[in-house]
Amino acid sequence: MKLSIGIVFCFLILGVDSQRWWSFVKEAGQGTRDMWRAYSDMKEANYKNSDKYFHARGNYDAAQRGPGGAWAAKVISDAREGIQRLTGHGAEDSRADQFANEWGRSGKDPNHFRPAGLPSKY
Repeated sequence: MKLSIGIVFCFLILGVDSQRWWSFVKEAGQGTRDMWRAYSDMKEANYKNSDKYFHARGNYDAAQRGPGGAWAAKVISDAREGIQRLTGHGAEDSRADQFANEWGRSGKDPNHFRPAGLPSKY
């Protein structure tokens, strides 16, 4: 439902033509997949102090897809942090996560947050 509202919003309000509209949707799907891959890698790695790195990497990879990927990364990141606030996780940790999210989305190197010793696989 939210995706369809987003598509209608982009099409009507932003005046996205049909070619760019399809590209936006494709990028959003790819960006969502990038975010999921970063999350899965974070869970698999289970490495101390790697959370911010995976936040930055997922947002970076998604944003590299284009405007649709950046949009998907922002929506997913904001939703995740909103859920964490509702469940009582610390506001300070949430701010740090959002900083890493924005760092990655802006195109800055996610390796800035990479902890020493994290396997090169990630």
